[in-house]
Amino acid sequence: APKAPVVSSLAPAGARPAWMRKDQPHTQKQFVFEKPSEVERRVPEAGVIEYRNVYSFHLFFIFVVLRIHLIPGFIDSEQADWMFEQLLQDIPWGQRTHIRQEVSFEEPRLTSWYGELPYTYSRITMQPNPNWHPLLTVLKERIEEFTGHTFNSLLCNLYRNEKDSVDWHSDDEPSLGKNPTIASLSFGATRTFEMRKKPSPEENGDYTYVERLKIPLDHGTLLMMEGATQEDWQHRVPKEYHSRDARINLTFRIIYPESDGVWK
Repeated sequence: APKAPVVSSLAPAGARPAWMRKDQPHTQKQFVFEKPSEVERRVPEAGVIEYRNVYSFHLFFIFVVLRIHLIPGFIDSEQADWMFEQLLQDIPWGQRTHIRQEVSFEEPRLTSWYGELPYTYSRITMQPNPNWHPLLTVLKERIEEFTGHTFNSLLCNLYRNEKDSVDWHSDDEPSLGKNPTIASLSFGATRTFEMRKKPSPEENGDYTYVERLKIPLDHGTLLMMEGATQEDWQHRVPKEYHSRDARINLTFRIIYPESDGVWK
């Protein structure tokens, strides 16, 4: 069979490539160094969760490893009113004193502890108190039935006005175990619950550019924190500039017993 013609692109024998010929015009190229533009980092705005005028719904958020459930109206308004008044009067509220760098100061809120084991945070130990108020037992059982989690301890917080607060922290004490589940139930005045993600090691403790979230916790609202939330995020209730009435926050949790001097 006849062969198809072959088209050759080769130059004649002995011919030099164009780039080697001296008779080719030389083009002068000038290189200019341009400094790379710096990447502008913007401080992210805090996400705000709003649920005004909504009577019942569930929200499930996942921001990286943040796992929270928000249940507004977990306790209806009428029940929440008398519960708030009873807890305000009956719980043995006390104000703890911190010592930091040899300087003592009082916590800007009142607290009370319930549980058969002690609880230590910020170098303050709250002694066991197995005598649960009947209303607290009822609330614990209602939360356990609703969430499927069990709890054996409770830290109560009373924010008397807008000047009371709790600073940035994580509930990650060894006695709480790894990835603790914490149920936070609020009564009284609405206060803003703020969260911020812990910075990566490259940020060297700089919280400027981390993700943030603001959640107004209303009367009767239940907030569940689960998974690695305490490991990877911090939270606080900041002071406010406007007048605020009293707020009670109940944080149900599990405390594990001490074994050989080490919390397991």
